[in-house]
Amino acid sequence: GIGWYRKTFETPAITDSRVYLHFDGVYCNSEVWINGIVLGRRPNGYIPFRYDLTPHLTADSRQVIAVRVDHTRFGDSRWYTGSGIYRNVRLIVTDSILIGQWGIFVTTPVVREEQAQVRVEVRLENHLPSPAEVRVENVLFAADGTVVGETTVSVSLPELGEKTVEGSLIVDRPELWSVDHPILYRLRTVVYRDGQAIDAEETPVGIRSFRFDPDHGFHLNGANLKLKGVCLHEDAGAFGVAVPAKVWERRLERLKEAGTNALRMAHNPHLPELYDLCDRMGFLVQEEAFDEWEQGKNKWIAGWNVGTPGKDGYHEHFREWAEADLRDMVLSRRNHPSVIMWSIGNEIDYPNDPYTHEVLDNGTNPQSFGRGYRPDLPHASRLTEVARELVRTVKRYDPTRPVTAALSAALIANEIGLADALDIVGYNYQEYRYRDDHARFPNRVLYGSENGMREDFWRAVTENDFIAGQFLWTGIDYLGEAHGWPARSNTAGILDLAGNRKPEFYFRRCLWNPEPMVWLGSREVPTEQEQAGLWSHQKAQPVWEGREGESIRVVCFTNCDTVELFLNGRWLGVLPREVDGPHLVFRDVAYQPGTLTARGFLSGREVASAFLRTSGPPRKLRVEADSSVLTADGRDLVHLEVLVTDADGTPVFDGDHEITWTIDGPARLLCLESGDPASHEDYRSDRRRAFRGRLLGYVGSTRECGEITVRLTAPELEGAVVTLRSEG
Repeated sequence: GIGWYRKTFETPAITDSRVYLHFDGVYCNSEVWINGIVLGRRPNGYIPFRYDLTPHLTADSRQVIAVRVDHTRFGDSRWYTGSGIYRNVRLIVTDSILIGQWGIFVTTPVVREEQAQVRVEVRLENHLPSPAEVRVENVLFAADGTVVGETTVSVSLPELGEKTVEGSLIVDRPELWSVDHPILYRLRTVVYRDGQAIDAEETPVGIRSFRFDPDHGFHLNGANLKLKGVCLHEDAGAFGVAVPAKVWERRLERLKEAGTNALRMAHNPHLPELYDLCDRMGFLVQEEAFDEWEQGKNKWIAGWNVGTPGKDGYHEHFREWAEADLRDMVLSRRNHPSVIMWSIGNEIDYPNDPYTHEVLDNGTNPQSFGRGYRPDLPHASRLTEVARELVRTVKRYDPTRPVTAALSAALIANEIGLADALDIVGYNYQEYRYRDDHARFPNRVLYGSENGMREDFWRAVTENDFIAGQFLWTGIDYLGEAHGWPARSNTAGILDLAGNRKPEFYFRRCLWNPEPMVWLGSREVPTEQEQAGLWSHQKAQPVWEGREGESIRVVCFTNCDTVELFLNGRWLGVLPREVDGPHLVFRDVAYQPGTLTARGFLSGREVASAFLRTSGPPRKLRVEADSSVLTADGRDLVHLEVLVTDADGTPVFDGDHEITWTIDGPARLLCLESGDPASHEDYRSDRRRAFRGRLLGYVGSTRECGEITVRLTAPELEGAVVTLRSEG
């Protein structure tokens, strides 16, 4: 629908100052006024923007900001977008001479072990009606606060104009930013006029080099590195898309645990704080601009591939806004060392959705998705023209990173030259093309921009030096793109909506994280006809339940050489790890209640173990907090993970009790998330049912200090209490 926001504030007398209103993102079609005067509009809901309030402010009076958001045509995306002002808004007051918006650009053109060059561009604006003399000082600090380089430039600014100044700093024996050691320096830029500091900004700096090679994939700081990536949408279940950074931090920690080193921001720019976390935690980032260009894609409003799709979407604004949106995406993200490539589009070339090409012939080509040529649809050749325009735009604002796109049909892209318009080329679900296309296009850099979970898809990366890596669909379950009622979220992630580790998480950890591990699960014995699908989530679950004597499939994920299996201390056997992967299966184990144990060995030495224990009836709740202290700033939060257990503390996997939350003290319950894709409970309620024995609560701080008591109760279960403290 349509949402209105209003805010009033007082301004003192303003002299030689500028006042700006900055939005990190508003979804969508926003219009902004001050005191009834139109400031502008922005259709794109993912792009940051700001307006200059200065000419419209009246001194010593009350100012009124109004924002109108129009998301009436809600079926404008293929996933959940949220609505309204869902990111931060800032009022910025500066001098009339200032560093321009996103006016600092830091690059590291020379990176060697003994020395690195840090190049700094600073774009200055002069809003005074007379020229001005200023001095720009750049000082680079190491993580411990030591000054490691500085440069000073004096410049004459034209009246009501701007100028860009450049400087270079040399850093001896630099500490390089990497995924394992994400070392950040800090650049402080200060503008002086008449000896007085009139503007200053700080920019985190990661000193690193990277390159893509058509024969040897990706290199970071001179070392070859496979991209172990996941795709991410922007929501976090109960928070929708208005996600606190601390929630993302917990999610990223778990993805890191799985061995993930790269993230694809699908299919739009994400929350600004997320990129800060990537810099600090060591993730490589593919930033992506668009999911559609001039023509609209199918949006299945009535259900997955059901009914008549809608066509509403960003394409209606593309011709007017694409260049500005792409520019602002690049400018606002280009100082992040985590960002290694810019994607200008996702599956823009999907056959007949909406573009077509004669190469599809009658749809019998196995690479045509079963879709034949449709002369009534837009011809795909137009894509190459648009791609070249978008690439030029990116290069204008950042010539240091390659431009890519996630292609769904290289069959078409190769015919029209779309792939040739890109610096590096992403293939979505087209592992079967890797070797042939590498032979046909030996200068093309290839990687998997969107991939299924199957192990052979990862082997297509490890067995081909020229493939830079892959990005799984997806890292975390997300709202929207559900495959049928009552589900309202997509379950393709290795983490669920609550950030719980799913079986696929452990399967991926075996492939990506060299630390020895064993994971145990069980499932029914599958039929011979059962086949692994494209998103082949392992169906085993971490539970040991059944009927006495029933045959149960025991599943073990491990990266150990061998695993021994025991049931109630009785040895069941030992199997070597499969040559082509970590997936071990012990078939047809006769069920007995008790404890199932797996022990993993490397070179004959036990290095990891796992166990499953039959649970008794549900009897109590157990709660674990990731912190006992909250900062009393009204923004901090803690995660409280609740488990349903039996009398001995063993988790009860099928525990689905409704759990009620009561909080005493200076804190508030923000929302509850179970991870259940089919739950329709109120996220803001003080009660929610557990899913698979788990429930996650987000408890947020207020601006007051004191002790906080959180009480959890459920029918027929012994409750739990946790004590927190809020500090200033």
